[in-house]
Amino acid sequence: MVTAAEVSVYCRAMDYCHLHNLVDPAGAGAERRYGIRVTLPSGDTLRKILGDDWETLHWYPSEVDRDSAFEQMAIRHGYYRQSDTPSQTLEKIVR
Repeated sequence: MVTAAEVSVYCRAMDYCHLHNLVDPAGAGAERRYGIRVTLPSGDTLRKILGDDWETLHWYPSEVDRDSAFEQMAIRHGYYRQSDTPSQTLEKIVR
């Protein structure tokens, strides 16, 4: 049987154990005021699956970090087939 203390330790460890996590452990407590809102353009067929109100937000501690991430997100990645036409709408935001 797993105790509450063991679950607590396990959950804290899981916050950063995977390389694909978006939060750098060194800056996990930093205030993040600069963001990128990702939505789908109207008429995008993926809206039929995700819904018309789908969005995801990425937050960064500085405007420079956000702008750098924005440029990377705007690049067409090599994972797509030549026949694919990926679409997303990126918007810089501040809270």
